[in-house]
Amino acid sequence: MTEKKEVANAPEDVHSFAKPTEAVARHLDLDINVNFDEKVISGRATYQIENLAKTDHIIFDTRDLVIEKAYISDSLTETTFEIGKEQKHLGQPLIVAIKPETKSVTIQYKTKPDAAALQWLNPQQTAGKQHPFLFTQSQAILARTWIPIQDSPGIRITYSANVKVPPALLALMSAENPQQKNSTGEYRFFMNQPIPSYLMALAVGDLVFSPIGTSTGIYAEPATIAAAAHEFAELDKMLVAAESLYGRYRWTRYDLLVLPPSFPFGGMENPRLTFVTPTILAKDRSLTSLIAHELAHSWSGNLVTNGTWNDFWLNEGFTVYFERRIMEQLYGKEYADMLEVLGYQDLQHTLEELGPKSEDTRLQLDLEGRDPDEGLTDIAYEKGNFFLRHIEQAVGRERFDLFLNKYFNTFAFKSTNTDRFLEFLRTELIKGDEKLARKINIEGWVFSPGLPKDHLVPASKRFEQVEQAYNSWKNGTPAAQLNTKDWSSHEWLHFIRMLPEPMTTQQMAELDKAFHFTNSGNSEVLAAWFLHAIRNNYTTADQALETFLTNVGRRKFLVPIYKALTATPEGKKKALAIYAKARPNYHAVSTSTLDELLKK
Repeated sequence: MTEKKEVANAPEDVHSFAKPTEAVARHLDLDINVNFDEKVISGRATYQIENLAKTDHIIFDTRDLVIEKAYISDSLTETTFEIGKEQKHLGQPLIVAIKPETKSVTIQYKTKPDAAALQWLNPQQTAGKQHPFLFTQSQAILARTWIPIQDSPGIRITYSANVKVPPALLALMSAENPQQKNSTGEYRFFMNQPIPSYLMALAVGDLVFSPIGTSTGIYAEPATIAAAAHEFAELDKMLVAAESLYGRYRWTRYDLLVLPPSFPFGGMENPRLTFVTPTILAKDRSLTSLIAHELAHSWSGNLVTNGTWNDFWLNEGFTVYFERRIMEQLYGKEYADMLEVLGYQDLQHTLEELGPKSEDTRLQLDLEGRDPDEGLTDIAYEKGNFFLRHIEQAVGRERFDLFLNKYFNTFAFKSTNTDRFLEFLRTELIKGDEKLARKINIEGWVFSPGLPKDHLVPASKRFEQVEQAYNSWKNGTPAAQLNTKDWSSHEWLHFIRMLPEPMTTQQMAELDKAFHFTNSGNSEVLAAWFLHAIRNNYTTADQALETFLTNVGRRKFLVPIYKALTATPEGKKKALAIYAKARPNYHAVSTSTLDELLKK
């Protein structure tokens, strides 16, 4: 009864053709074969459905899928289907004929080699260089490019899967996972908790498992596993810290999968198995706040999900807030303050880029007619976080934590939206207190562009020391004499972001000689340094820059670097030459942005 009510109240999703108030999928049984030679996934998707309106059809989302046949009922009676008109970003609706009493629908299909969610890597693109690799990236609306599915975050399903892969490889999903290969290459998966479609995930490769705790561990290629196990050794501590803040972890296991470098994001919070980029393997555990972020998604995003992509801040703003609370609990307030300041800098940069009066700087967005990826900016992440910080400051941390615990428990395994969250905020926290309502200022934070004037500007004691060192250098102290002992990557990042524009080649060379920025093993530091190298034509970094762009597919790094390159005709020529080589190593999530950028 509860689930019916949830779907009935689900907000309309402008990024899905599905009509869940009429006929909705409840459970998926997936039976697929992964063919690396043809770069195709083929098989059947069988849905247990609920025909709420006793209608004669059910609608699924597809994009670039080959639909071969459709069947209804357990007896697999063939039925008719229609593929609707294609719409930009959305693909095509698959309309399957059903009867009022139909309980199951089976769709026989295959993907195309260029399916946007799928990244097929040849052996040379992996760490081990011996075997091919496949991974999916379904968020935001790419699940429909590898499974015919009701592809809306407002619709949750349970699933099981039978996946056939080459015997030398291991298959993993966002579900209960095997911890070692078998001789047949056939793997069975179960996800008994309802999840939205964007959390459907599959990875296939030469993978091994290393346990960390009783319910945590790491999957990676054999060449990477030792470095990954060292980097993420504190995973159990993070899980304990998270549970102490916002309640029991409800997904049984929490494992990480370290992907090849072409993965377009820092991490993807697929339930039970977070996908992560190898760019966080910094050898000193300095970039593991990203893991705290993905772990926090086990509550905000996976447990309580944004009902549409216009409400994306409900996933990401909450998760950034929660991530920094985990980091504060583990490493202290001064450490978390550094993350907060860097986040604020990112937010200021995004506001400047979009324009502070842009409608896209509101928390609740209007993405109709656009790719929802356009909403994946620091507005959702950082403005969302600072709104929650603002509420915490208004009511006190203890009271706010009680509120958040109640929120996660009330909406567990459900999708919600901005209006429902705000109603919950008014009912459970503001409780008619008009003075508090004015202080929280929902209108200014959620529905207005930019930042309210009374927003909190974070400060960091550790960064004050970085600023002192920077000022000393600016006033003539040689870089080699600056006191930078024990700086974390966050301090280095703050230092690099403060560097002036322009700088002379001599200044760049002096900094590089003292701190070895061009040869840094830290991707965050490297990416920030490359921006200065490009703007100041510091050619010493050219080879390192090309190596970085050719090997790293993380969109967060690629977009600013290519953007900086295209600012001059000479730079654009260099960018196009590198991109021609690097593009095959990037996922479609990255190339869709970069193709557009480099076309300009």
